[in-house]
Amino acid sequence: MPAPLASPLPPSNPFLKPNSQPILEVADLCVRRGDTLILDHVSWRIAPGEHWVILGANGSGKTSLLSALTGYLSPTSGTVDLLGRRYGRAHWPELRKRIGLVSSVVRQLMADSEPALESVVSGKYAMIDYWGEITTADRRRALGILRQIEAEHLAQRPWLYLSQGERQRVLIGRALMAHPELLILDEPCAGLDPAAREHFLQFLNRLGATAGGPALVLVTHHVEEIMPSFSHLLALRGGQVLAAGSRPMVLSSKLLSDAFNAKVRLRVAGGRYALTVAPLAGRVL
Repeated sequence: MPAPLASPLPPSNPFLKPNSQPILEVADLCVRRGDTLILDHVSWRIAPGEHWVILGANGSGKTSLLSALTGYLSPTSGTVDLLGRRYGRAHWPELRKRIGLVSSVVRQLMADSEPALESVVSGKYAMIDYWGEITTADRRRALGILRQIEAEHLAQRPWLYLSQGERQRVLIGRALMAHPELLILDEPCAGLDPAAREHFLQFLNRLGATAGGPALVLVTHHVEEIMPSFSHLLALRGGQVLAAGSRPMVLSSKLLSDAFNAKVRLRVAGGRYALTVAPLAGRVL
């Protein structure tokens, strides 16, 4: 069977210097709790201009890796350098403010009555259910971000009355309010219906192609969610790096079969991926 055609990488950002400092560099990262080795010598590097997908089955270490990067899970050994600062030598809670995080944990904490504009403003102050006085400058910036995320019409709509897709956009706007250099999206399509998911992914693709925007990291189980603007892929299995590199070079049927411990076939058309899983032998439905 011929290998699937690879979709092209997005153009590099012309404003970046060729030897720019890496945004993230993880070297031989191990996390052990008791007798369980959660992350096993993970090494990974994000250079400016790159957008990454983290792919893996349940239990592969995706959530643990994110927790280690954001300082909520302390490494047993190895190093984590974020924006030029090393974990253990820098004030991580302060450094964490330079990372945008869109996750189900944040989504569940949002106040039902809070308008989208205030939700976006709250990201500057790392505050849930914003209660401060909104300055003119903050209001202007928040409205600009709502335009950027194609949600300006939602400015005064309370969180309770936003759809799941609208909530995800507002959470991205909230993360952008703090000028992050890295934006992590932890399974942002969970709970979206097919149409809402596709609209959100198209929006995410446009965000990734925006010059001067933050580096994106998308955590997912689904190859269908890998948009053309994502240039690189990190695959995890059992807490180890299975593969890491440019998406067209590493993403293959064999890699996914290894990652998900099943015989799968990867197909690509128009820059988008689809996956077919072979049935288990002898299984009767």
